[in-house]
This record gives sequence, C-alpha cells and structure tokens, in this order.
Amino acid sequence: MSTRTAFFHDERCLWHSTAGLFALVAPVGGWVQPPAGAGLAESPESKRRAVSLLQVSGLAEKVDFRSAPLADEEDLLRVHPADYLEKFKALSDAGGGELGPFAPFGPGSYEIAKVSAGLAIAAVDTVVAGQYRNAYSMSRPPSHHCLPDQPMGFCLLANISIAIEAAKAKHGVERVVVLDWDVHHGNGTQAVFYERDDVFTISLHQENCFPPGYSGAEERGKGRGEGFNMNIPLLPGGGDAGHRYAMQRMVLPAIERYRPDLIVIASGYDANGVDPLARMLLHSESFRWLTHEVMALADKHCDGRLVVVHEGGYAESYVPFCVHAVVEAMSGERTDVVDPMLEMFQAWQPNARFEALQREMIDEMAGLHGL
Repeated sequence: MSTRTAFFHDERCLWHSTAGLFALVAPVGGWVQPPAGAGLAESPESKRRAVSLLQVSGLAEKVDFRSAPLADEEDLLRVHPADYLEKFKALSDAGGGELGPFAPFGPGSYEIAKVSAGLAIAAVDTVVAGQYRNAYSMSRPPSHHCLPDQPMGFCLLANISIAIEAAKAKHGVERVVVLDWDVHHGNGTQAVFYERDDVFTISLHQENCFPPGYSGAEERGKGRGEGFNMNIPLLPGGGDAGHRYAMQRMVLPAIERYRPDLIVIASGYDANGVDPLARMLLHSESFRWLTHEVMALADKHCDGRLVVVHEGGYAESYVPFCVHAVVEAMSGERTDVVDPMLEMFQAWQPNARFEALQREMIDEMAGLHGL
C-alpha cells in the first residue's frame, strides 16, 4: 500500500454558481438587498483560498494533486432516482433555479456536480485499491444534505454516498464508517443509509442549526440499520474541549466497536469560530487533532484507508487554515504556516460550567448507544 496522500481537485468545481439567490442564509429579494461583490453563502472563495494556501506553503508539493473523471449515470443511479437527475439536468440546462430548500444553482451546475461527485469517487477508489494511503476530495457543490430525490442546503448530489456505493460495487467493500463533523447535521447521508448496517453514519453537529430545529439525538437507524446511525448534537458556542470529549466518549469507541474496512470523513469546517452559518468555536488545531484521532483508528482497523471529502465552511479567510491542518495531518508533513487567529480562538473557549453541562449531555447520549 502507498504511503502517499492524494488531493483531488478540479477548477470546474469553483465555477459552480448559487445563482445569486442567497446572501448568507437569507433569500435575496423583498427586504433583502442584493449582495455586493460575490456575497454568496456558498462561495467558491473558501475552497480557492484553501488550495492557494496549500500551494504557497509548499504542502501541495508533498501530496499528489489530481483531478478525476466525471461521475457517470450508473454511479449516480445507485443513489438518486432517474426522475430527480432528469429534473436537475433540465433546470441546469435552462439556466438554473432551485429544486429544494436552500439549494440554488446556476447554468451548468448538473455537469459541475458530476465533477464534484467524480472527485469523491476517485478518492475512495484509489484509497481502497491501495494506490494511496489516504485522500482528500475538494468537492463542490457539497453533498451531505442531499436526499436521494431532492437537493437541500447547497447540496445537489450525494457525493459521499455515491462514492461509497461505487466502491462497494467495484471492490466489495463491506463495512464503512461515515463520520460527519460538518457543523450541520448530515441528514442526506443519514437518509441514504438509515436502514442499512453496512454503513455506520455518525454526525457531530450544532444542535438545531440545520436543518433548522433538528437535533436527532435519538435517531439510531431503522430495521436492519437500527444501531448504525449516531447523532451527537452539541450546544451552540461549544468549543474544542466539547468536540474532543464527544470524540473520546462516543465516536472513537463506536468506531472501535464497528471495526470498519474504510472510514470516510464528511469534513465541513463551519464549526470554526468565525463562520457565518453556525455558532461554534473550533480552530485549526481542533481539526488537526480530530484528523489524527481518526487516522489512528484507520491504521488499526482499515490498513490506514481514510478519505476526507470537503463539505461546508464559509469563513473565506479562516477555512484555508483548517483545511491546511487536516492535509498536514493526513500527509504527515508540517510546513511553516502559522494560524494568525489561533491564539484568539483559544481564548474564546467556553468556561468550565458550560463544558461540564456539555459533558453531561454527551454522557446521556452515549447511554442511548450503549457506550
């Protein structure tokens, strides 16, 4: 097995447009002034700047930068019904619009979404085949809110679910963990695998954030999938210590118990301390630590097989430092990059009383899962 890290990226993903319909989370029009400049919630800039930072730091030279073929119709149809794909393509060809809540898109987005899914497919495929130890997919548009028959929350195709199903069809992968640490609940990925035991879905998210009002703490799967879905809603304002406790108390023991063949991380960075679409207080070192912990389990159970697929994260100046920390952890490299906001974020962390309450809530959730 290779010890190299791959980074899958395609410029076309940055050309996807949310069609100017949203400024942050508010629809444009009525009482909402159209945004100045880009002004879009799901802007390409956080991703573009992340790639730029990898290049100027020299880290890009330490990993294999690659693109990949578009996902084909056979790949998409393993997850999405034909009528949804037909509606999506027709509206994309007609100039764009919206087929689901908070999921606007512009012309050509159907093809760009296939590029995004194709990057995730290739990242999983090359890792499972042993070509790389691990891989990062800079997918855009993102995926974890997309339902089989409806887009949602900027997500137009279920990239991670599509990539997992492709790996199962091609390589016979049996047991997969999807760990979603995007600050919003991974409802789309959950919906795809909710009644299955061959994919264990875990979502670590801000309580009631998105979908609005959703917690999910007691949703554990259904039928054959009962016990193979775990949601960990955390309090708004939660910080590094709360995420670490949730990982150590629930996530890592649950993965140990499941003994997967492959781990896929739905890596959103919108739990960072200045993200406009959430209210959490993580920083770049939080994401570095999270990655190291999952890598250790991948080494133990999966021969190191780990794939990270980019999801949310909307703070254009800060997401790049979080991405950089994750790719450094994955590759085992360390550059001279210094996070200029780290000290401030560390000073912003919740006090001991808040952390005690959050630990108590996490302990209660752990009991639901026999942990």
